[in-house]
Amino acid sequence: MDAIAKDRWFEASAVPGGTPPLSDEQVTHWRERGHTFVAALLPARLIETLTTSVTDAVPAAGSDAAERVTSFGSKLQFPSNLAGFNELTLHPALLEAIAQLLDTAVTDLRLTQSTAWPKYGRRTRAGGRQDNQDQRIHVDYPNHTLVHPPEWHRPEAVEVIVYLGDVEHTGGPTAVVPRAGPDDPHYQWPIVNTPGVGDLLYVNDRQSAEAYLAEERPGIADWRQSLYDAERYVRFHAGDVLLYRHDTWHRGTPMKEGTLRLAHNLTYRRADAEWISTLHPGWAWSAYRPDRFFERLIATASLEQRAVLGFPQPGSRYWTRATIAAIEARHGPMGMDLTPYRDALGN
Repeated sequence: MDAIAKDRWFEASAVPGGTPPLSDEQVTHWRERGHTFVAALLPARLIETLTTSVTDAVPAAGSDAAERVTSFGSKLQFPSNLAGFNELTLHPALLEAIAQLLDTAVTDLRLTQSTAWPKYGRRTRAGGRQDNQDQRIHVDYPNHTLVHPPEWHRPEAVEVIVYLGDVEHTGGPTAVVPRAGPDDPHYQWPIVNTPGVGDLLYVNDRQSAEAYLAEERPGIADWRQSLYDAERYVRFHAGDVLLYRHDTWHRGTPMKEGTLRLAHNLTYRRADAEWISTLHPGWAWSAYRPDRFFERLIATASLEQRAVLGFPQPGSRYWTRATIAAIEARHGPMGMDLTPYRDALGN
């Protein structure tokens, strides 16, 4: 971190408060530059609660178990019994911010990823070519969607990183390549010059990936150096939120040895972008847990929160007198009020 020049950092800008939560400038920055980095979007109490619960659920920094965590992702996925996890995933301010960026209603959003991710400053690169410590620069769409993202002015999804710690302690700032405008050579179509796209093998470790490309596609390897030259770094603190796109160039950078960086990664898509997949297993196996936490979550969620999970909204063709009675039998014991669905049916 000491080697990063001051002008290559960018700071989070505070949200103005109220509804909608993001300022016009923050929305414009996301739509034109490919990312926006904000502070105070989520309650500090919620961030503290989630940080504590995730910290208690993962290996301690510097432990032998931490040395073996070498890849992206984790098993801490939605829905979760961890305190604060589901609340953050469906927090109204976050959903409203996503709806602003995609210029749609919250009810037209769908959740496709919610994962708490521990990343460690390790002594070794035990993960080899797939190690996550110093990632190659990349875009995220290949493992999220069956297609290529549409034209820049038609975004379909928002990716989110909620930071649960401070960069001064852990290091490992996320690097982002801001889009300079329609003629930016880094963002000319199609965006395919990265490992894992087309016939290029998936390689995560930066050194391994760039060596592989230098051998297989030397022209691409030379061009990619300009991406590293253009990257900027988020000076994150607990509760800061980075919102970016499936076609934004970015990567994870090395951390300080012996530290733990916690983050919560989320993705939301437009409801009609069915070619974007749910990245984690979803909630199916949560429905039979003895504590019934997921059933209570569905029963007590707002109409908008249920919509984000794919639950049919009032007025949907799903609703009939028979289905209302059936849902009342299933979710009524957990406290679900079917009045809005019954009222929308009008009979």
